[in-house]
Amino acid sequence: MKFSIITLVALFFLLLLHVDVHAQTSSKASWVWYPGDLDIWVSNKMQNRRTERGSFLPPFWKMDSHYVLVEFHKDFDLGSAEEVKLYVEGQYNVKIDGQALSGYPKNIIVPAGKHKLSLKVYGQDKVPAIFVQGKTVVSDASWLSTYEDKEWIDASGKASDKSGTTFVSVGTWNLTDPLLPPSQFKLATKAVDAVKTDKTEKGFVADFGKETFGFLKLHGLKGKGRLHVYYGESREEALSAEKCETLDLLELDLHGKQDSTIALSKAFRYVNCQPEGNVSLEKVSMLYEYAPVKEKGSFRCSDDQINKIYDVANYTFHLNTREFFIDGIKRDRWVWSGDAYQSYLMNYYSFNESPIVKRTLLAQRGKDPVTAHINTIMDYSFYWFLGIYDYYQYSGDQKFVQDVYPRMKSLMDYVLGRRNKEGLLEWMPGDWIFIDWADKLSKDGEVSFEQILFCRSLETMALCADMAKDRASAANYRELAIDLKAKIFKYYWDESKHALVHSRIEGKPTDQVTRYANMFGIFFDYFSAAQKQEVKQNVLMNDRINKITTPYMRFYELEALCAMGEQSYVLQEMKAYWGGMLELGATSFWEEYNPDKKGTEHLAMYGRPFGKSLCHAWGASPIYLLGKYYLGVKPLKPGYETYVVEPVLGGLEWMEGKVPTPSGEITLYCSKKEIRIQSDEGTGTLRFKSNSKPLAKGAEIKEIGKRTYELKIEKGIPYVVSYTK
Repeated sequence: MKFSIITLVALFFLLLLHVDVHAQTSSKASWVWYPGDLDIWVSNKMQNRRTERGSFLPPFWKMDSHYVLVEFHKDFDLGSAEEVKLYVEGQYNVKIDGQALSGYPKNIIVPAGKHKLSLKVYGQDKVPAIFVQGKTVVSDASWLSTYEDKEWIDASGKASDKSGTTFVSVGTWNLTDPLLPPSQFKLATKAVDAVKTDKTEKGFVADFGKETFGFLKLHGLKGKGRLHVYYGESREEALSAEKCETLDLLELDLHGKQDSTIALSKAFRYVNCQPEGNVSLEKVSMLYEYAPVKEKGSFRCSDDQINKIYDVANYTFHLNTREFFIDGIKRDRWVWSGDAYQSYLMNYYSFNESPIVKRTLLAQRGKDPVTAHINTIMDYSFYWFLGIYDYYQYSGDQKFVQDVYPRMKSLMDYVLGRRNKEGLLEWMPGDWIFIDWADKLSKDGEVSFEQILFCRSLETMALCADMAKDRASAANYRELAIDLKAKIFKYYWDESKHALVHSRIEGKPTDQVTRYANMFGIFFDYFSAAQKQEVKQNVLMNDRINKITTPYMRFYELEALCAMGEQSYVLQEMKAYWGGMLELGATSFWEEYNPDKKGTEHLAMYGRPFGKSLCHAWGASPIYLLGKYYLGVKPLKPGYETYVVEPVLGGLEWMEGKVPTPSGEITLYCSKKEIRIQSDEGTGTLRFKSNSKPLAKGAEIKEIGKRTYELKIEKGIPYVVSYTK
């Protein structure tokens, strides 16, 4: 059915006589935009808020922008005409079946029958976005979008029947309030008071009791002159006017008392306020800024110190869970791929917030063409690939993988184009090979760690290509991975050292052995059973191999040991390493911790006395380790369709916790005599060891090996197992 412009305009004016459609809000309607564009736009704003001693300090990698002109459409088949309300960010036109409506209509009628509703939106300063709200005609993830219209029109004015336009599914963050458009997206805040204030000669130092993040609020401010505000994650930093990392200088001319909130949010525990001239200030408070995520995972056990470590890790992670998963709240407040990859894994055992994972992945990737590695770091491109498949495993969200696959492919094309004649990767101009912060860690030549990550990324690409039905590419990626894996063992495995060596230079393997490639080879399952034992004894448990001092790589080192069944050893390492920070007064976990340092040495990094971040996301890894390797919960098929639970006490008397799944949670209690388990999701396998024949009322327990048993777990059914540890 076709309608003339006159008829449509008449219908439009009739609509104005009807009740406001806003009263009929559909729960399905949400703001939509071109996929990835809001992620990029918000991340640009967030990452360019960083300051260092009051100076603007932007990221040093390429930053992309949103598409400024986007077309949105969807086909509908309506049993009756429908009133529809339109909300749009940007300049726009509206079409029904290709026929344009005049002006900028905010209310339209979509007639009964089959029709295509289209909106084309231009926005330079904000992301083009729409919110369409009717009874069944609503904007949601099923709409399609494009940033270019490859249509042509002949001399008669007829549009072509053939199109070269690529349409993709829209992006959405489930922003469901039409009166709060995407450009107004911001995190939640709540008022928090300082817990203690100490007067100084001219001002005062306020202590908020623990590491925090938000907007400083000044109360009873008056006078003419200046107010110097020095922030500190430590008291020493706040008291150092010359060396603190963040500060504010306010020029004031106030004739009466006022309250004022500083515009830029910052990280701090201590705030040193020093007035100049006749300025005075009564007190400070703050608006704590946070992502309103729900804590779905939990862990408690017989060891109070481990409980404290878990709580502080959880708080650390929450502070760094913002619009995206960032590295640290003081610096850099950027979206680093290596940091974010660990955050994804922690997230699956705590908040299980899929939207933040997807936002972070899209923001990191940006737009084509690819001109550099993500964050300019070779290893960080590989973590990005791995993060996508991990997300699929924990969420079951295949659509996201299919949607992002073209961006995966173009990034992998860039990586493949930078191989040397041996098919390996080494430094090229523009690359940063990071690996870890470690003294005397060579990045020269073909580093084995990079080849290990490259190989895993190729395997990941093959799996994702299959999901995207790109069979030819999937076969190619598999072949490349098999070839590369063979080269890794041919070039780097040293029988005399029982390990992979660190690198090859000019075609010759070096003598150096480091932990990095070897520990990844364990949990990637690249080694034989015998090689795993060799690596464990000769590398991971060998004090002559350079130790790791960052929580970043301790994450992987301890995971490798857990994968080898060393939970008792890892528990003591957690108590010593993270417990060591707690003994020094940490209220959140740090970017780096070296027990050999003393006093204020712990605050220094990058050649600056307070350069270290005392709240860094990669410091929160006990969340992941305790959930995956002690509670022992991990998916076997995507989205926990099937899963395994292999609890390991590791020296604890008892433990209990919850692991969030896409549609609920898995709850576990384990002591040396009893296991209690219940799940809301999928079909699981409880696997455990017992010195006596275990019993479970109403359930069958199978013996699968020496002292090893399995019990099938169906959703919604509580199970109680009696056994002997």
